[in-house]
This record gives sequence, C-alpha cells and structure tokens, in this order.
Amino acid sequence: MSESFEEKMGKINALLKSLNDKDLSLEESVKLYKQGVALLKEAKEILENAKLEVAEINAPEQA
Repeated sequence: MSESFEEKMGKINALLKSLNDKDLSLEESVKLYKQGVALLKEAKEILENAKLEVAEINAPEQA
C-alpha cells in the first residue's frame, strides 16, 4: 500500500531534522537530500491529483 501525503510529509520533516545534524557526513547528507527530493515529488503528485479531483467535483455538469 502506498503512503499517504501526511506520511510522506512526516518523513520529509524527519529528513530535514537529520540534515540539520552537524555531525552528518557530506555523503550521508547527499543521500538524505536525494530521499527528500524523491519524497517531495511523490507528495506533489498526490497533491496535484487531489486538486484535479476537487476541480472535477466543482466543475459544472456537462449537459
């Protein structure tokens, strides 16, 4: 089962906290950054799909 928007945002927030760790190596920072970018893309896609769904609901009926 795929993760919800809220779950993805929770993971993004956790990654941001980890990236603020001063003891994190450059290699680990880049790895976490890549994970964050991927999660953001997935979250954006979920959000865009939700916007389309709402637009369809609010669209006037085609007669």
